[in-house]
Amino acid sequence: MAGFPDLADRFARRTEGMTASEIRALFAVASRPEVVSLAGGMPNLAALPLDDLAAEVANLIAQDGQVALQYGSAQGVPLLREQITEVMAAEGIRAHAEDIVVTVGSQMALDLVTRIFCDPGDVVLAEGPSYVGALGSFAAYQAQVLHVAMDDDGIVPAALAEALNRLAEAGRRAKFLYTVPNFHNPAGVTLAVARRAEVLELCRRHDVLVVEDNPYGLLGFDGQTYPALRSTDPDNVIYLGSFSKTFASGLRVGWALAPPSVRDKLVLAAESATLCPPTFNQMMVSRYLAGHDWRGQIKSFREMYRERRDAMLSALGTYLPAGCRWTHPDGGFYVWLTVPEGVDTKAMLPRAVRARVAYASGTGFYADGLGSRQLRLSYCYPTPERITEGVRRLADVLNAELDVLHTFGTPDRAAARLAAGGARRGPQSPSPDTT
Repeated sequence: MAGFPDLADRFARRTEGMTASEIRALFAVASRPEVVSLAGGMPNLAALPLDDLAAEVANLIAQDGQVALQYGSAQGVPLLREQITEVMAAEGIRAHAEDIVVTVGSQMALDLVTRIFCDPGDVVLAEGPSYVGALGSFAAYQAQVLHVAMDDDGIVPAALAEALNRLAEAGRRAKFLYTVPNFHNPAGVTLAVARRAEVLELCRRHDVLVVEDNPYGLLGFDGQTYPALRSTDPDNVIYLGSFSKTFASGLRVGWALAPPSVRDKLVLAAESATLCPPTFNQMMVSRYLAGHDWRGQIKSFREMYRERRDAMLSALGTYLPAGCRWTHPDGGFYVWLTVPEGVDTKAMLPRAVRARVAYASGTGFYADGLGSRQLRLSYCYPTPERITEGVRRLADVLNAELDVLHTFGTPDRAAARLAAGGARRGPQSPSPDTT
């Protein structure tokens, strides 16, 4: 608006790392009904007993409204913290309620941990690829991300050892290793049980903290629950949990389980960020845990997501062209797809949206510009029929890209041949904003 000054030159230097994620930029187009969105990881809430929850909300306000609608503790409602210890016990974690800090989703917990530990230029180790929200927090605090390779069994211990040794030789130490060990976002793989002790031992040997982000751990499709890293090494692991995937993401209730010295700093940081997490939301989650079969509800979620995972894998096997490969998740929300050499998934995305299918390109999950041959597909929200149709549309787009490569060669050669023949006027391909 005219008359308002441009204040960009007054921003703090840390804002240079604050950019919109590619996934958030997708929402405007991916939410159109004609587009099959395989991009966002929105939980499917169709299995929730909404009528029962509506009655619970009314009872909460009628019976405890004076408390639920009031300020609360920065550490969180005591009863909910006790109940969270029961939830974590399913993964072998023995914890005390006083070591838990409730946060506005686990994203806030991750942001606070980064704020507490990272000065500008500090190194954070993270799997490659890694959760986009984590990369955003690390960038906001000007941390340097060093990716560690993964395979179908999760983070590769030899790659972790190499990264740790390289840092040690340079006289540096990572502040922490950030990992999503179960049903990884975005890769869909799970850290093998046999590797977990080795990863923890490497970090202990190099005096590196482990931050375990585990929103999907109870969503294993065969009902298996893997032992949390925190259950093995409570003194060197900060555990982040959330009710966003196992109950309701809109309530934004997560938590951090941390050693006492870290817990105290987290409480202080939380006070300065939000004063306190919403008491109403916490009490709603607490009532849900106390009065409903939350374990049975998780079982219903697992069955629903397993059906969608099966539809995704079947469609990928049926429609995708030769040269594609993908992960086979046994839980969670995501499949990680690698396309044939020469295809750039970020450049292809506008053409996919024009074909009425959306995905998350792989570059958004790396801090170093990698991932141009990868993309993340989410199967949690669409129906199985929509998933199948979305993959069919994606396959058509991929085949068109491969036809161009077959005709013109690599992108560099294609550009040279087009230039030699005279470039077409106007945009070469539509952007998400123009389709």
